[in-house]
Amino acid sequence: MTYVDGFVAAAPTASKADYIKHIKLAGVVFKEHGALRVVDCWGDDVPDGKLTSFPLAVKKEASETVVFGWIEWPSRAARDAGFEKAMADPRLTGMAMPFDGRRMIFGGFEVLAET
Repeated sequence: MTYVDGFVAAAPTASKADYIKHIKLAGVVFKEHGALRVVDCWGDDVPDGKLTSFPLAVKKEASETVVFGWIEWPSRAARDAGFEKAMADPRLTGMAMPFDGRRMIFGGFEVLAET
């Protein structure tokens, strides 16, 4: 089974074009370092919650949109090696994040089933 890195964050709505530019380059870099697939999504139906929700989890402000994405890897070992290489890649090290990374939720997941 594959391994997946997932994330949720809040990006400035007015900076959608900057976000797209960032994720396109990041996607290329991750794929060059072993990722099988990189998917990035811009929220358009992400309701506020009272107890839990994506907007609450990332402390979304009125001027922001929830973004969600994942990177598929062949294995955890491939992810560990590829992620380290991608984070050291000069194309990403000098790039400013197009969102507040302190409010990003992320983690790695072992795939249990695919349908």
